[in-house]
Amino acid sequence: MQETYNPAKIEQDVQNYWVSNNTFRVTEDSDREKFYCLSMFPYPSGKLHMGHVRNYTIGDVIARQQRMLGKNVLQPMGWDAFGLPAEGAAIKNNMPPAKWTYSNIDYMRNQLKRLGFGYDWSRELATCQPDYYKWEQWLFTELYKRGLVYRKSAVVNWDPVDQTVLANEQVIDGRGWRSGALVERREIPQWFIRITAYAEELLAELDNLDGWPEQVRTMQRNWIGRSEGVQLDFTIPESDDALTVFTTRPDTLMGVTYVAVAAEHPLALKAAEGNSALTDFIDECRQGGTSEADIETIEKKGMPLGLSVIHPISGEEVPVFAANFVLMGYGTGAVMAVPAHDQRDWEFATKYEIPIRQVIYAKDDGDCSVAESAYIEKGVLKHSAPFDGLTSEDAFDAIADYLKKAGKGGKQVNYRLRDWGVSRQRYWGSPIPMIHCEKCGIVPVPKADLPVVLPEDVAFDATGGSPIKKMPEFSKTTCPECGGEAERETDTFDTFMESSWYYARYAYPDADKTMLDQRADYWLPVDHYIGGIEHAILHLLYARFYHKLMRDVGLVSSDEPIKNLLTQGMVVAETYYRNESGGGKQWFNPAEVDVESDDKGHPVTAVCHSDGQPVEIGGIEKMSKSKNNGVDPQQLIDRYGSDTVRLYTMFTAPPDQSLEWSDDGVEGAHRFLKRLWVLAANNAERIKAGAG
Repeated sequence: MQETYNPAKIEQDVQNYWVSNNTFRVTEDSDREKFYCLSMFPYPSGKLHMGHVRNYTIGDVIARQQRMLGKNVLQPMGWDAFGLPAEGAAIKNNMPPAKWTYSNIDYMRNQLKRLGFGYDWSRELATCQPDYYKWEQWLFTELYKRGLVYRKSAVVNWDPVDQTVLANEQVIDGRGWRSGALVERREIPQWFIRITAYAEELLAELDNLDGWPEQVRTMQRNWIGRSEGVQLDFTIPESDDALTVFTTRPDTLMGVTYVAVAAEHPLALKAAEGNSALTDFIDECRQGGTSEADIETIEKKGMPLGLSVIHPISGEEVPVFAANFVLMGYGTGAVMAVPAHDQRDWEFATKYEIPIRQVIYAKDDGDCSVAESAYIEKGVLKHSAPFDGLTSEDAFDAIADYLKKAGKGGKQVNYRLRDWGVSRQRYWGSPIPMIHCEKCGIVPVPKADLPVVLPEDVAFDATGGSPIKKMPEFSKTTCPECGGEAERETDTFDTFMESSWYYARYAYPDADKTMLDQRADYWLPVDHYIGGIEHAILHLLYARFYHKLMRDVGLVSSDEPIKNLLTQGMVVAETYYRNESGGGKQWFNPAEVDVESDDKGHPVTAVCHSDGQPVEIGGIEKMSKSKNNGVDPQQLIDRYGSDTVRLYTMFTAPPDQSLEWSDDGVEGAHRFLKRLWVLAANNAERIKAGAG
């Protein structure tokens, strides 16, 4: 044993041994207890960042412990390889996204191997490979046959720069999360999967996920958003139709003084015919995002439609307004407004001089005035004949029963959750396996013709948009049913489609006949999953949903995909900047800055190396490219070795808390390893004897 600690040689020798002996390669073994340890796979952006290193180090430590306990441990790795960044890089560097992606995968794979993680590389996958996305295409067609997939026109967030639909969570302050462009509301045909059909199961089974952080379970409960209420109809004069609304406060029904509908509601669009002012208002509403956060913060605006609907109990005429705070994609696209008992409705009514009618009063005769704001508490009904004197709780049932007997409504459970829109109008994603035939309508691609392969050798032109929409050799096809001319769907899947089932594919990586087989039931569910809490809703909720879909088509037998979840803390570091004349900021990497600290180690002043001029101290924030406060793991590996980097990330902070970066801390971890090595070298014979 050499006396000097030489991490480059030591680590390379050990890693060579692992490779030659297939140390981490595993197969199913019914005689041993299995343990499936998984960290969220990375997007191949080009190089690892410290967040990756921390995530994967935590997972590797868990896997090693379980392996030492004698368990059959699976720890795989792969690549979340589809997505918009590859298209942006393709346009910028004039290369196909596939070439950019595979090049990055090669580089990042070498980085992961250099870090010494114990992965079974024989199970590696990349979601952009046809033998992977073939099976989600197949599942999609199966779900279509079962009525769980449908296509309809929907109002969506449209990013005019990236030219694609954005999920509500991808709209930040009314702008696209990547492009920064102002988002527009557009109505376009979209493909949906009925996640709402599983809403109750997804909600109920959260109580069984004891190994998940309560914060994550709470976020999913709120996102699913189960609410009990009453659905009721306001009839439309001289029409057989009705305006349907849902309310969780039927006790306030007699206080309705107007009804608000979305700008895209059929009543609003019809009223806008020949009304230029209303048409302009509707166009203005379309410029806003569709997220609830956007709706909460915008100035509430509206316009009367010049028509009324009939109150289901009083028979009074109630005016209808188009309002920018109502969305077609939520509920029925219409809400009953009770200004006296809802603050938003109160502000709108006050602004447009709409009557405010109080019908709920405090049970204890306390102050419940609505002169300055809405009274939103529950209480006792007044001015609500025939329900006067009832408490809000009793009135719920009484009014629901009244409406049911009158054929105008009844109790209903609603969910905040909306069906999963999986269409994206971009190129670098899995093609949606559907065919449009003028004679037969929409026809799923037969299993024998899957996968629908995405052409990889493409070029982007100055007009932008998806190149496959301009490629007749891709879009032109024949109908599987009638054999006539037809067109392929040119939208691609939301990339959450790929990341929602990759954990299962690791269990069956060499499949070519089926999506999964009995090996999936050996390994699943995942015993421990590690990843950031920012994935609590979209990825983790979709993964739970996808697992149930696979269960219901006979691919897996378990109900949930993940037993235990660890949401690791962020890696944070100081930020430094200078204000620019245009109002922006120039950010400096900590390596570019000399810092003076106080006696407690807090930075007080900082100057830039290159010019000696001061920079502002921006405080501690998550490492990111936008703030230029990241640390390159490769430089640390080259200087100290991967064991130093791994040791530092594990011992500086508990795994579920933020890790504040410290160059001195890295130095300290390296010194410790050197001392440990010298101790072992000086006692090598005694250690060998003890081992014998």
